[in-house]
Amino acid sequence: MTEHDPHSSPIKTPKQLIVVVVLAFVVPIVIIGLLSQLFTSTRHDTSGDEQRVLERIKPVGSVVIAEASGPKGNLTGEQVYAQVCKTCHEPAIAGAPKTGDKAAWSPRIAQGEKTLVAHAIAGFQGKAGVMPPKGGNTDLTDDEVHRAVVFLANQVGAGWKEPAPTAIASAAPAPSAQGGAGATSTPAMVSTAVSGAAPKSSATAPPAAATPAPASGSNAVTATTSTLTGDASATAGANATKSDGKAVYDKVCAVCHAAGIAGAPKFGDKAAWAPRIATGMNTLHASALKGKNAMPPKGGNLALPDPDVTAAVDYMVAAAK
Repeated sequence: MTEHDPHSSPIKTPKQLIVVVVLAFVVPIVIIGLLSQLFTSTRHDTSGDEQRVLERIKPVGSVVIAEASGPKGNLTGEQVYAQVCKTCHEPAIAGAPKTGDKAAWSPRIAQGEKTLVAHAIAGFQGKAGVMPPKGGNTDLTDDEVHRAVVFLANQVGAGWKEPAPTAIASAAPAPSAQGGAGATSTPAMVSTAVSGAAPKSSATAPPAAATPAPASGSNAVTATTSTLTGDASATAGANATKSDGKAVYDKVCAVCHAAGIAGAPKFGDKAAWAPRIATGMNTLHASALKGKNAMPPKGGNLALPDPDVTAAVDYMVAAAK
């Protein structure tokens, strides 16, 4: 019997050596491949698809920042003054008694609070100027106009009391989206109305025009919406511009131009508009935007975008040709 040598190698021939070397490389590769296939062939979790991921990471809620505005009818006298009245009363345009000027306000205050408020709400033709109804801002409530009158009178020591709002008004109300000319959107003459002899919102200064504007139908509705939102691109199309012009005229300009108050050229009056039209549209636009004589800038409604003002001018010019 042959004795086995414990130190001898099991590899006896070159062929066996080659087989061992090959297996040493092949076996690990095969094992790795099988493991890889095992893991990669596992079914994906459907919760990982894009839609499910978006569902999982979407916010719990959203924050919407709205423009600050007080409930309609609850603007304080100071707010109405800042948004509407100061355009005429601060610089004393067209006979409007200047804010804080005791000499100018004393004879008016002497008439009594009730009389001043009535003049401010209904409008008043005085010796020194004209006060359009509610200063041209027909969206203001009677109480808001009353508060503005009291605020102005109290600047010279009248000591009157403002009607209490039904709710707390916002500290900085934004133009109302309703009616196209919210609290800040109509002529700033409301405070003028307070004085009883204040100027009109769009007096003699020929309004500026961008393009003639017929004003009816769905186009008018569309443009009116554009005006209400303060869209500065209201003149993007001919129809939109025309509709915007009528909407602005109806809400702002008509207060003075419909009746020809304080020298404002009356709507459709060719004789009154002819010399103004002769100065050129650029001049008319500039007068309406920057103000001229008794015509306050933008008719007193500083919140109006320039394109809306020029569209209104153009609408009136078209009606006078």
